[in-house]
Amino acid sequence: MQNGAALREAEAAAADLAAQLEMNSISRGALHGIYLRTRRSYNINATRNAAARLDRLSELPDNILLHILERADTLDALRTCTLSKRLMRLPAMFSRFDIDVGSLTRHHDTTSHGFNTADVVRYNNTLAGVTEKILHERSPEIHTIHKLRVTCYLRPDECLPITRAFASTMATHKVERAEFVPIVEKPFSECTDGDLLCYAKRFNICLGDCPAAFAGLTYLWLSNMRFDGQLDIPNILSTCKRLKHLRLSHCDAGIGSVLMVEHDQLVELIVDQGVFAAVHLYSVPKLQHLTFTCWWYRVPLTFGYAPQLSKLSLGKRGRTKTKNLQLSQLLANVPSIRDLHLDFVSEKVLTHSYYSTMLIRVIFGLYRNALNCLPLCLAN
Repeated sequence: MQNGAALREAEAAAADLAAQLEMNSISRGALHGIYLRTRRSYNINATRNAAARLDRLSELPDNILLHILERADTLDALRTCTLSKRLMRLPAMFSRFDIDVGSLTRHHDTTSHGFNTADVVRYNNTLAGVTEKILHERSPEIHTIHKLRVTCYLRPDECLPITRAFASTMATHKVERAEFVPIVEKPFSECTDGDLLCYAKRFNICLGDCPAAFAGLTYLWLSNMRFDGQLDIPNILSTCKRLKHLRLSHCDAGIGSVLMVEHDQLVELIVDQGVFAAVHLYSVPKLQHLTFTCWWYRVPLTFGYAPQLSKLSLGKRGRTKTKNLQLSQLLANVPSIRDLHLDFVSEKVLTHSYYSTMLIRVIFGLYRNALNCLPLCLAN
C-alpha cells in the first residue's frame, strides 16, 4: 500500500509538471531533472519497504531471539547482535554461554600467515576480554545461568582473567553447568615428553592461581598432559568439589601410573588414550558411567565403593603379548552394571569355568550390551 501511494504521488507530480510545461513556465531540462529525482525517491522508499518486510528477525519477541542466539556459539551470537540497537541489549540477558577460541581461529589464514605463539596469545587475550566484558555486564535480574562453557588455550597469563571472571560470576549467580576446556597448541602426535610435562605444569599454575573458579566447575576436559606426581590428579579432584564430568585424554602421571579416584559428586569419568596402568575407583558414590580405553595391567579396573555404576565401556587394541582380561572376575565386583560396551579389536576375553556361570548371569542381567569384535574363550 505504501508503494502504491508513493507511485500515485509521483504520477501526480509528473502530471502537474507537464501542465506547467504546457504553460511554458518550466523548461524541458528542468522537468527531466525533477522527474529523475522523484523517481529515485520512489525507488529508495520501495527498497526500504521491501527490506523492512524481509527483516523477520527484528519482529520476533525477545524470548524467541534469546532462544535462538543462546544455541549458537556465543561469539557468533555477539556478532549477530551488532546488527541493530535492539539486538545489542540481548547479550546481557543470556543464560547460556559457549565461548570458544575456535570461533576466532577458524578465520585465521594459516596458509598465508602461519600460526605461532603470538597468534595464540592474541586470540587468548581477545577471548579473555570478551569473557570478562560479557559476564560483567550481565543483567543482575537474571540470576540463573544454565550453562557457562569456555574453551581457550592453556596459557596461565591469559587464562587468569577468564578464571577470575568464572569465579566472580559463580559468586554472584547460580551456575547450573560450569564447563572449562583448556586446549594446547600441539596435537598429541607432535608432543614430546617435555611438552606433556609443560602442559600439565601450566594447568597446575592455573589451578593454583584461582582455585575458586575450579571449585565451581561441573565439567572438565584435560588433554595431552603428563603430571609430575601421583598426587596431582587427586589434588585436582579435591579442588573441583562440584565436578560431575571428568575427561582425561592422553593424560597420565607417568608411564604405568595408577589413577586413584575419590570424589563425592562425580557422575561420569572418561579416560581415553593415556598410559595409565589401571584405574582404581576408591570411593565414587555417585559415579554412573565409566569409559576406559588403553591400559597396561592385566586387571585395568579395581572397584572400591561405586554403588551406582551402571554403564561401563572398555576398549583396547590388544597385541600378542597383551595379557588376557578375566572379564567374569572383573564384572563380579560390580553387579550394578546394566549397560556394557566392550571393544578389544578381535582380541580374546578369557573367562574361567569357575566364573562362567557368574558371567552369564551378569551379561543376561544387562539392559544393553555391545560386544564389538569380541570372541569369548572359555577355559577350564
